[in-house]
Amino acid sequence: MKTLIMKCPSCGTYTMKNICPNCGTATVMAIPMKYSPADKFQKYRIKILEGKDGKNND
Repeated sequence: MKTLIMKCPSCGTYTMKNICPNCGTATVMAIPMKYSPADKFQKYRIKILEGKDGKNND
């Protein structure tokens, strides 16, 4: 998913370029990805966020 509006993480400038015109840092997407209730990989992302790998660590 690619958006047109990008934001520089270091100086906070909004731009449409991949490189910030003010400081030269790589920009990131300004908005988060869309949420889908039918997400097939949601359970894996939740396990990663919780620090669980889903394996039995006996």
